[in-house]
Amino acid sequence: MNQQDFSDAKSGRLLHAPQGYLAFVPNALPPSFAFDMDLALALSKADAALSELSGLGGQLANPYLLISPYIRREAVLSSRIEGTKASLSDLLIDEIEEGNAKRSVNADIQEIKNYTHALEHGIALLSVLPLSLRLVREIHAKLMTGVRGDKATPGEFRRSQNWIGPAGSTPMTAAFVPPPVLEMNETLAEWEKFLHVRDVIPDLIQCAMMHAQFETIHPFLDGNGRVGRLLVTLFLLERKRLSQPLLYLSAFIDAHKGDYYDLLQAVRTRGEWVPWLRYFLQGITETATAAGEQAKELHRLREQYRTQMRDKPNALALIDQLFVNPYMTIGRAAKLLSKTHPTAKAAISALEHANILREMTGRQWGRFYVCQPILNALDKPLT
Repeated sequence: MNQQDFSDAKSGRLLHAPQGYLAFVPNALPPSFAFDMDLALALSKADAALSELSGLGGQLANPYLLISPYIRREAVLSSRIEGTKASLSDLLIDEIEEGNAKRSVNADIQEIKNYTHALEHGIALLSVLPLSLRLVREIHAKLMTGVRGDKATPGEFRRSQNWIGPAGSTPMTAAFVPPPVLEMNETLAEWEKFLHVRDVIPDLIQCAMMHAQFETIHPFLDGNGRVGRLLVTLFLLERKRLSQPLLYLSAFIDAHKGDYYDLLQAVRTRGEWVPWLRYFLQGITETATAAGEQAKELHRLREQYRTQMRDKPNALALIDQLFVNPYMTIGRAAKLLSKTHPTAKAAISALEHANILREMTGRQWGRFYVCQPILNALDKPLT
């Protein structure tokens, strides 16, 4: 780190480690900053978009139909930021491969599955635990066990120095060095106290600060980015700002990755909180709006397909399952319907004839079918 870059002591202090490198120790939250009209307008827009999405989530007859695929989409996008290459289709197909035909799970798919399990575990924990260091450790354990990086003490805060920089960098050459272990534990304790502050700071401003501070503390040897993004959704759920877990920032961050890292670094080096807060609020606004549009499109498709299949009970029974996973096999259909393979095949044929399903392999055996409109709605990129 370049000492000259850290020009504002309000953000934190540089510490000279005995080993000769510099590390950054952030000040406790909240910081002082000028709450100007532009920021107030950004907060108003984000609040409105989030409230509309939350209201829509509360009206869904079967919210699981959206929650399940949204969680998996977020798992794909958040993991992609960290370098995985698997797509949402890869994950969905992996879920329905059966028996001996199922290939071994590759490393990317397993990381994405771990992210899904970590998010679902965090959501479940909120019913018995506040957002806390204990909850953070538990979701990290789910995230990192059995995957690349699992030697990085899953579920435990680091006991050695880490740093952020290109491959081959050291604490002496890294772009950023988080606080050493002793100071890390102190700043984590302050961060947890900040999580429990209520009715003092607008929720979305507090959420943005919470995320930035977590990434600055960088308390794990690996997985900090993914845990930090999970915490945004968990924070909004705990504060009752979301009725269902339908909002995730990874699509926005992935589309504006350079700005994300630059603005976080500017918070550390120059204490520039306002540009970061504007970025975060813009992300909330855009992702909440996109999620609402997706939910409406999926609801429209569901009503259309249910109307088309109202006279074919077995095919109708498969419709909702296509929103959980738009890929289908005869074996999956038979299991879902608790029917024989010929009956399941007839139900799939009815969905094919209605142009709801399309066979995608061209094979006579091991066939896969997909509902492309549902997949397109789920996997629509953030514009």
